[in-house]
Amino acid sequence: MDNRKIGYLMGILMGGTISFVNSFVGTLSSGRFTAGSFLKSFLISFMISQILGLIIPIKKISDSLAKKLNCRSGAWKARIIDALVTDLIYSPIMTFIMIYMAYSQAKAHGADIPFVPMLLKAECIGFIAAFFLSLFLSPVYMKLLMKNNKKGAVTK
Repeated sequence: MDNRKIGYLMGILMGGTISFVNSFVGTLSSGRFTAGSFLKSFLISFMISQILGLIIPIKKISDSLAKKLNCRSGAWKARIIDALVTDLIYSPIMTFIMIYMAYSQAKAHGADIPFVPMLLKAECIGFIAAFFLSLFLSPVYMKLLMKNNKKGAVTK
């Protein structure tokens, strides 16, 4: 398995995990949790995360920043930088789109709710949740992908 494939699979795993948690927390905190609303939120969030992952070279950005800050690859400081860069790129965009959809749907059903407080609360919750998920799950997913890569390697 080459590095591009590992990066692609990592994007699927992390995007899926963050989308799952943020969709669950978002629909649960709306006070109107249904399986349908969660599933719709998750699928849209997951699609957005995959598009962002294809467009933005997050690993290159975080590695470049870590190098400029003299961080050793794999060290805690480098992992924190990677989680922060990932979070700063993904969370605001994904959360804004998801909250705008929820807000539009609520307004269509006659709810009178303010958009900005709803957005700010969701951005804070989503940012914190995604940061810790990225920080702690990235190494776990990477080990899993590398382990599977070794099992699939052909030896002569």
